[in-house]
Amino acid sequence: MSAPAGDADPSWPDDAVEVGRVLDAWGIKGWVKAQSFASDPQALLEARRWYLRPPEDGALKRPAGAAAAFPDHIAILESRVHGDVIVAQARGVSDRTGAESLRGARIFLARGAFPKPRAGEYYWVDLIGLEVVNREGQPMGTVIGLIDTGPHSVLRLARPDSEANPDGEERLIPFVGAYVDDVSLESRRITVDWGLDY
Repeated sequence: MSAPAGDADPSWPDDAVEVGRVLDAWGIKGWVKAQSFASDPQALLEARRWYLRPPEDGALKRPAGAAAAFPDHIAILESRVHGDVIVAQARGVSDRTGAESLRGARIFLARGAFPKPRAGEYYWVDLIGLEVVNREGQPMGTVIGLIDTGPHSVLRLARPDSEANPDGEERLIPFVGAYVDDVSLESRRITVDWGLDY
């Protein structure tokens, strides 16, 4: 499958973020079924272009006759939530075989195209790499990821004293108002009410 004709500006974005993956074909008219990595899939739903890369493990079986490589991007004509997945129709994909050829593709979006979050809400990708300090200004670590526990998220921190913790022990801090005083994306810092001995 080649890049969709007439799709302007197909270049790979400098701020590309992996947001989901194509699970399989959906129906017989070329629609695909995709999984969003975010609990709120709004960025994926609003995007008119999905940038694609093959699965990292390369072990996923694709249908006979599928192109050797995934297209760099697909233009999305329509998308919607269907149960716990997203279904989407792409320009140039008109049948089930074409949709199956995209199975396993990793979906990326330009970070600049994400919808603006509401006050007090943050995209996980924006929190990763931020320095975390407590109210006393003591360094707690750097955000290396988050865990979704259902009711709230939990910050995963690489401790600043990682040399003293060769086992790679992480510090976990609930990302809730009771413990998080301030998030400053501009200064790349999160201030928390948390002790070094917790």
